[in-house]
Amino acid sequence: MELLQSAKFKRYSQYDTKPFNNQVIFGIFAVEKFLKRVLIMNDLGKRIQELRKQNKLSQIELASKIKVSKSQMIRYENKGVQPPADILNKIADILNTSVDFLINGNTDEKAQAILKNTELLQRFKEIDNLPQKEQAVLLDVISAYLRDFKAKQAFGLTA
Repeated sequence: MELLQSAKFKRYSQYDTKPFNNQVIFGIFAVEKFLKRVLIMNDLGKRIQELRKQNKLSQIELASKIKVSKSQMIRYENKGVQPPADILNKIADILNTSVDFLINGNTDEKAQAILKNTELLQRFKEIDNLPQKEQAVLLDVISAYLRDFKAKQAFGLTA
């Protein structure tokens, strides 16, 4: 839309600037929205890249799993290109996260999306605040319990 379309602009006197001001305000909001979108997309690409590396996947491996080319994967990670919703869902599933975390980066929402039990989530937050040595002890206990539970399941000893 051109700001000074000759026919529209001539209809208003030099004292009536309301249409022009509305267009300027709309333009400012459009620019602000665009800038926010660019920042979100850059963060989205960084989060995809970070999670991909945490999951020990190359760009080629992730690209093949979501059925896009390597060059398209590079665009998602580095060029600020937003993947379509279906691709974003596939990326979130493969990287064991939520679409919300990929877009917004909120770790509490990521944890809540994965853990439905709020008491369990609260306990993990408390464990995260313990010293490293205490965390290691708790992880050993949890691992032993899970190993025993899986063994019982394998032999049909659980109810």
